[in-house]
Amino acid sequence: MNFRRIDVAEARRLLADNAQIIDIRDDQSYAAGHIEAARHVDSGNMQEFVQEADLDRPLIIYCYHGNMSQGAAAWMAEQGFEHTFSLDGGYEAWVDKSSAAPAASK
Repeated sequence: MNFRRIDVAEARRLLADNAQIIDIRDDQSYAAGHIEAARHVDSGNMQEFVQEADLDRPLIIYCYHGNMSQGAAAWMAEQGFEHTFSLDGGYEAWVDKSSAAPAASK
């Protein structure tokens, strides 16, 4: 395995240390709410994201529940990201562990 599964607490620590974070859910779910600073990435802009991203900065990937993000994390690691993470429990876990309301898209 070339990525690591992490919980919400570890994701928060990584984000505090300037990690990148991407949301791979559908457009409507992202628009309804997402983790602050998360970029929406899907099949239409994934190559663009890979070309523009800093491969040395940690990358956290999340989906709804943490299943699809594992495959995406493995693929991103194959693209050269040095430190790639899948958020266990996905966005649902983040919201459950958050005392603040989810960030709405602008």
